[in-house]
This record gives sequence, C-alpha cells and structure tokens, in this order.
Amino acid sequence: MKKLFIITLMFSIFNKTTAQTTPTESIYNIKINSLTGNPIDLSQYKGKYILFVNVASKCGFTGQYKDLQKLYDTYKDNLMVIGLPCNQFGNQEPGTPQQIKEFCQANYGVSFVMTEKIDVKGNNQHPLYQWLTDKGKNDQSSSTVKWNFQKYLVDPSGNLVDFYYSIVNPMSDTITKHLKQ
Repeated sequence: MKKLFIITLMFSIFNKTTAQTTPTESIYNIKINSLTGNPIDLSQYKGKYILFVNVASKCGFTGQYKDLQKLYDTYKDNLMVIGLPCNQFGNQEPGTPQQIKEFCQANYGVSFVMTEKIDVKGNNQHPLYQWLTDKGKNDQSSSTVKWNFQKYLVDPSGNLVDFYYSIVNPMSDTITKHLKQ
C-alpha cells in the first residue's frame, strides 16, 4: 500500500512540474485593431504560432523588419508575425498609421499583420502586452519590455512559449527551433 501511495505521489508531482498549464485568460479574446483601424480577431490564428514584436521605424533594430518578413515567408503555414508599432522608446515611431504602412512596405515589403500604435508598458499598456508580460495572465512568465523589437512567441494553443530581447534576430535558432517542429 505504501509503494502505491509513493508511486501515485511521485506521478502527481511529476505531472505538476512537467505539464504546461492553460493561461487563466485567453490571448484569443484580446481586442486589437490593425494599422488601418479594423479589428483583428486573434482567434483566426489558433493552430499557428504567433510572434508579437513591438516595432519602430527609426530604431537601430529597424533592419529586423527584413528578417521578420523572411521568417514570415519561410514559416507562414504555421506562423503569423504581428508587428505592433510603439513610440515609447526614444520616440522612434512618430509616424501616422499611413506613414508606418508606407515605410514598412516600401523599405521591407512587409506583408505580415501590423496593428495600431500601442503602449507596451506603463499606465496605458495595451491589454495584449498586459497578457504577454504578466505571469498572472499567461501562466508562464513575467517580463518587462526593454526596447523596440522585443519578441514574444505564442504557441498554436495560445500559450506563451518565451520572449526574446531586441538583440535576438528573428531568424535565430532560438526562435525557429519552435517553428521547425
């Protein structure tokens, strides 16, 4: 009887430490608009990875648009890249929605989803970034957005996989290893 109890206890502990939990709030219920003001239904990306990236047109990392587009082109069957313009870091995204759209298309051929300009931190932090950065909402980890082009990867079931600071190139194996599975 003691052996059965110990085995049951060990199995229970193992399952709690290795099983991925379901977020308390679904990322698919968060409301956000496109760069042109149309609502984006995040649930349309269920079954795909989503890479969320706060972007800016006048940043030292702006060249990552090229690799974000390459990542999207390479893995678009199971990945959606979503760029989220943000002007909170050095005022490096001062443009209007039309200026941002024209810049991204003319310079980098961006065809992935771009959202309205949002705040990724502070008192006006968008609900999407509240979810991405708060373990209480995403059940995985808490983080702070440090600069433009910080990346958050969500798996096909809507669970946060990880976040990557600006210096991590979008085509890095630390990101693509998840997409190759």
